[in-house]
Amino acid sequence: MNEDEWMNILVINGSPKGGSSNSLKLAHAFLSGAGWSGAETVTVADTEIAPCLGCFSCWNKTPGTCVIHDGMSGTLAKIIAADVVIWTFPLYYFSVPGKLKNLIDRQLPVNLPFMAGGNQSGGHPPRYDLSRQRHIVISTCGFWTAEGNYDAVISMFNRYYGVEKCTWILCGQGELFRVPELSSRTGAYLETVRRAGAEFAAGGINAETDAELAEPLYPRDVFEKMADASWGIAESGETQADEGLNFTKQMAALYRPDGKPRVLEFCYTDLGKTYQILLTAQGSEVITDHFRQYTTRIETPFALWRSIARGEISGPEALFRRQYKVLGDFSLMLRWDELFGASGSQRPAPEKRTPKESPRGTNMAVLLIPWMAVWIGAAINPVAGGAAGVVAAACVPLIWMIFKPVVFERISVALVAALSLAAILGQDARAVITLSYGMFGLMWLAGAFTKTPLTAYYSAAGYGGEKAFGNPLFMRTNRILTAAWSALYLVTPIWTYFLMGTRAAAYTGLINAVCPILMGIFTAWFQKWYPARWAK
Repeated sequence: MNEDEWMNILVINGSPKGGSSNSLKLAHAFLSGAGWSGAETVTVADTEIAPCLGCFSCWNKTPGTCVIHDGMSGTLAKIIAADVVIWTFPLYYFSVPGKLKNLIDRQLPVNLPFMAGGNQSGGHPPRYDLSRQRHIVISTCGFWTAEGNYDAVISMFNRYYGVEKCTWILCGQGELFRVPELSSRTGAYLETVRRAGAEFAAGGINAETDAELAEPLYPRDVFEKMADASWGIAESGETQADEGLNFTKQMAALYRPDGKPRVLEFCYTDLGKTYQILLTAQGSEVITDHFRQYTTRIETPFALWRSIARGEISGPEALFRRQYKVLGDFSLMLRWDELFGASGSQRPAPEKRTPKESPRGTNMAVLLIPWMAVWIGAAINPVAGGAAGVVAAACVPLIWMIFKPVVFERISVALVAALSLAAILGQDARAVITLSYGMFGLMWLAGAFTKTPLTAYYSAAGYGGEKAFGNPLFMRTNRILTAAWSALYLVTPIWTYFLMGTRAAAYTGLINAVCPILMGIFTAWFQKWYPARWAK
């Protein structure tokens, strides 16, 4: 059956939770991917379906019609008419929910009473021609994996509808789909389900997509720690009414060890509670007393931090507004997404690049190289230095094949080429070099007032890539740094002009080359110091 023949789509929502079902979220993603916006849904929880009486009247007294007159009559007609039936339900005691089992049992009128061949264990032939029909089973369960937990369900559906007619999307860790804090991971899974829907409608789900669907959302130890903490009950069975502790345990379960021991302390100011998370090479442990000296301490309202975890509030924005404080080692905050991110992946995903993407990030050396060619070369020999500047400017576009280009590098190429030609044509070297520093400084000054500060382009890679541009503290830090660079290069022309009037003229470029090195060291220090100072 091709895509054009999927005419009648029926969704049977077998969850007792009805519209709030986690499995139904997966089914909606599948329907969206397949483009089946007109699918009809039968919500079993809202439909009156009595248990089968086992009277067999639908075989010998009222053939094809059940003697029970309830909601199953209309539902059965919809099942018979469907080209695709999507069964969606949670796993209940390694089978389907009770009311859905009633519906499955009540399909007896679809079969004839006679014995059919072709099956070693026996069977009954269909009353209707349903050879066109396909069945998609979408289900979630509360275990860390679906593997081994659906044996009874798989056997039932394959036996009744046929192995070749059933497609399976079975997802463990189903309760995570209702946790807002984990939406980045569950959202990624739903995107895979959406892709599976598109592939099914086009002919069949690809093996690669099938493998992704079978991959657990989180490793077993991470999921089981989060699941245990979510109940708010101690192992002794006593109720823990401490919402902050449960939340902290779930957060700690997401920790990805990087080999560096730390003590992360949380002080929830609105709850008046403090907890520590011991971060080790093996994992994490939450303690509530006998505290150790913290490495990093976060003082925050619990309500605020939970909203940050849910993605309702930007963490960097809240820090910039000083809605919470960070004491001690601030470097942990810079790596928060890497260490505590909810993406779920424990190993880096293979990087996918398009032909136009740069395989590496930006590099400030690309900005400085053509300018330094002029500064050093022209001070020694104007013609040779000018030629070096032209060559350097011409080579920068080739370097962009390796490093991602920045708009200020494009401006530099044009300015350096013009200055170099001026030096070659005999313009006074002293004036050319002095002017070059002034123009460079003005470019930096302009970069301090643009939407993205000049230094931000070069430091973003260490702070999550371009998403760092949405971090107001990161942008403020780099705006200050860009202004500092501009101040340096606006002052440099003054001493350069006077140096070039002395015997040290040939060494002016070398002397001034030390400045960006020192400024680079200052930049690396300031990028860590300023955010930490602000956070305190």
